[in-house]
Amino acid sequence: MKRVWAVLLAGSVCAAPLRAATDLANAVVVIVNDAVITYKDVLRQVGPSLEVLMAQYGSQPAQLEQKIKEARRDAIEQLVERRLILDEFKKAGYNLPDSIIEERVKERIRERYGDRLNLTRTLNEQGMTLQSFRERIREDFIISAMRAKNIAQELIVSPHKIEKYYADNLDKFKVGDRVKLRTITIDEKGKGNPGAGRRIAEEIVRKLDQGTPFAEMAGVYSEDSFRPQGGARGWVEKKELREELAQVAFSLPVGQRSEIIELGQTYFILSVEERQANHTRSLSEVRDEIEKTLIAEEQARLQKQWIERLKDQAFVRYF
Repeated sequence: MKRVWAVLLAGSVCAAPLRAATDLANAVVVIVNDAVITYKDVLRQVGPSLEVLMAQYGSQPAQLEQKIKEARRDAIEQLVERRLILDEFKKAGYNLPDSIIEERVKERIRERYGDRLNLTRTLNEQGMTLQSFRERIREDFIISAMRAKNIAQELIVSPHKIEKYYADNLDKFKVGDRVKLRTITIDEKGKGNPGAGRRIAEEIVRKLDQGTPFAEMAGVYSEDSFRPQGGARGWVEKKELREELAQVAFSLPVGQRSEIIELGQTYFILSVEERQANHTRSLSEVRDEIEKTLIAEEQARLQKQWIERLKDQAFVRYF
């Protein structure tokens, strides 16, 4: 995290000379009306995405730095928007009963932490207090309610707009050769005895040969994220699979399964249920998808318009 912190501060928009890290954490990034947003606030906002960026671009320092700068800019704008919305709620004289927040706090504890003891332990690790946790939930509730009030949620998209979007973006709906695939994955790691994973895979093949449905075996034995769906991965193109798996999957006849495929310490068994040649998905296939895209675009446009109005009525100064 120290390296991330250093990159996050690189290219700072702050005009003040570099000081100790603690001073930088408290340095002002933006003033919104009478509220101050600091580097510490920005780091907290951007934090969840930093480790992902490090994993993706850790071997490309220049690109990593650029991506973190972009993430920092996005985080600053999110914090500004958040402050503007909270100020608008206050200015409008709205009131939020404590009982609603208390119920939300209890729900959040049940959903994510189980009990207050676990919550307290987690908050201590994150350097937060129960009061700041409660205030965060209150602010989230207000922002959600204000967005619902100011940005239309039930938008209607005309058939003409959907058809035009489809015609203008045909390339987005082109798909390559693909198969509808099920997989069973067995990992040798963690089995204790050498070769235990291979023996499990061989036993699975024997049961498949005896007529046990592939989906049933995948649902019981597979060790990947597709297990709950009986190993179903849906439609898959070659580029979505490892080369060794793609070669097998795209050579299997429909309704057939592979033998055991050994890759390192992992064993795979594949089953192909359907096959499609490259084609352009029809309008009827993608109509709902296009409608959701157009609704999301319109809501984003309305939000941007609303935030710009709030900025025009507020004092916002970037440093």
